[in-house]
Amino acid sequence: MSDRVVPGPVQDSCGIREAVCIHTKKIYDSCRDKDCIEDLRVYPTRSSQAVIDRALSVRSGRAELLHAYIDVEPANYNRGFYSVDIRYYYRITAEAFLGGGRPAEICGLAVFDKRVLLFGSESSAKIFSSRRGPEEAGPACGRSSLPEAVVEAVDPIVLSLKLMDPCDCGPCVCPPQGGCCAENELTEIPACISECFDCELAFDNGCRRLYVTLGQFSLVRLERDSQLLIPMYDYCMPTRECTSSDEEKDDDPSEIFRQIRFPVGEFFPPSTMPGMEHREDPAGGEG
Repeated sequence: MSDRVVPGPVQDSCGIREAVCIHTKKIYDSCRDKDCIEDLRVYPTRSSQAVIDRALSVRSGRAELLHAYIDVEPANYNRGFYSVDIRYYYRITAEAFLGGGRPAEICGLAVFDKRVLLFGSESSAKIFSSRRGPEEAGPACGRSSLPEAVVEAVDPIVLSLKLMDPCDCGPCVCPPQGGCCAENELTEIPACISECFDCELAFDNGCRRLYVTLGQFSLVRLERDSQLLIPMYDYCMPTRECTSSDEEKDDDPSEIFRQIRFPVGEFFPPSTMPGMEHREDPAGGEG
């Protein structure tokens, strides 16, 4: 049996010079995902809605991820596992054609909800820190035993845009993501999201509607504070796909989006000096 490693210099043929004890976030579980979000309702600004109502067609523009709201709850049916609910807020910009002249720029908000199930272990310890201010003092100021969820995502790819007229009193023909019933409409958004637009957003049911299909890359992980004795070898890249706690749907995602490689370079900085051509892929070359 080999001797136990302790903090301090070590002799190692792989180039590890020292073992150090650090306080850090230990990743208990993580996943990566490529979501093809089809026919997502776009809520345009008031000025953009006036353009959409007269537009003959729209041309795909770009999508910007404004914010991701994250909520973590224990999974009652599986101890140590947690459901991570994520709500993405996007700003969608595109060009609308009115028949003659130059196209007009339109802008709006799109919202996408996602849930994943990850292992986060169990802990009953409460964490206290001297960095907490006196205004936070009290019997309940210790942080709870829930793990911390972290979501990393890049701006999504706009795969398609389309215009649709609102539903009449007859059978509904709206896309599943948008829906036509009043209870499915988005009516309230955080103030920080509203401030990202130059004027008020239109949530009216009777206006012409805009739908977008997005391709979203993301990483999701659960972390806990830990004291670890570790060497650093390379970046830790998830190798398995996200597992949803909801029943899987039979929707066929865009074939084009399936062929796009996962953008590892967007999440991790280069690990070699400038000018060095060889660089190992943390994902193991998997697309």
